[in-house]
Amino acid sequence: MSEALQELGAHIELKRPDAVAGYRVTHDELTVDVALSGLVDLVAFLRTDPNCRFSSLIDITAVDHPERTQRFDMVYHFLSMYRNQRIRLKAKVREEDIVPSISGIHPSANWFEREVFDMFGILFSGHPDLRRILTDYGFRGHPLRKDFPTTGYTEVRYDETQKRVVYEPVSLVQEYRMFDFMSPWEGGDYILPGDQKAEAK
Repeated sequence: MSEALQELGAHIELKRPDAVAGYRVTHDELTVDVALSGLVDLVAFLRTDPNCRFSSLIDITAVDHPERTQRFDMVYHFLSMYRNQRIRLKAKVREEDIVPSISGIHPSANWFEREVFDMFGILFSGHPDLRRILTDYGFRGHPLRKDFPTTGYTEVRYDETQKRVVYEPVSLVQEYRMFDFMSPWEGGDYILPGDQKAEAK
């Protein structure tokens, strides 16, 4: 399997040197690094080339690396039912970059790209209807970014006196939360905060 994927990676790199920045096969999975400018052409090539025929888009997602200049990795997964192979495309994206939509080639990309926009705040050019898909109207922020607070910015509850749903700022301020990562498995006489059973011994 790995040998066939190596051959496929070499074929794609040979045919599309303008788009492919490199490829690797790890754990019997082919990952191709793609230049953002050549993404759409490469996706079209992968769909129509007789040695590829990746006609099924399985998923589109992103990975946040806030410490990098190119903060996000756009990740695309495709399946070739004709050749029984899978491929992963990865493109590095800066926070201000606009990613070209592939919904013209794979219509199912529509909702995947909306989800990436909603969760990560990545914009797509040429998308037919780019708006939030999982969060509520007026939601602030993008929940899968690593700098998004675990509590969010607002809380939603039903107010019995007003007989309606109420949006309020979160009262727990993120900066003052206490995190204690010491593990009781490391030994010693350390008692975790709030562990009354340990104190009673």
